[in-house]
Amino acid sequence: MSENHRPKRPWLPPRWFIRTAWAVHRGLYRATGGRFALQRATPERWGTMRLTVTGRRSGRERPVILAYREDGPNLFTLAMNGWGEGHPAWWLNLQANPDAHAVWPGGERAVRARAAEGAEHERLWALWRETSKDLDAFAAGRSTPTAVVVLEPRAG
Repeated sequence: MSENHRPKRPWLPPRWFIRTAWAVHRGLYRATGGRFALQRATPERWGTMRLTVTGRRSGRERPVILAYREDGPNLFTLAMNGWGEGHPAWWLNLQANPDAHAVWPGGERAVRARAAEGAEHERLWALWRETSKDLDAFAAGRSTPTAVVVLEPRAG
């Protein structure tokens, strides 16, 4: 393999399409009271949850629909920004205020967010890779590292 050869990045829809799709997903959640917009994670696929964070500048509640997996009592997700550059706003908000509220099929709870590090990061990344075959290729297309965000249960 030559030095100039890079693995081909998997196809992504245009950024505007990704942002529109997630906006429609949030609207579907609101319109149906959450009945059709969320999916439970299984060992074979990731699910979708609604995470409400506090805006780091506004102090207002900011809901977002995210993909998630389960790890014991914890949920975890990837701060991938639709595989675009930079960190997603919800992750920047959680770094400023890690307390949030998660709703998914099968439960809802107050959570505290943190970035997985070291061996935990590698283990959770490998779990996510089981359901997303192009995970490493998508991540390699970003100059921003993709954080694995752990959502631990908290009282209240």
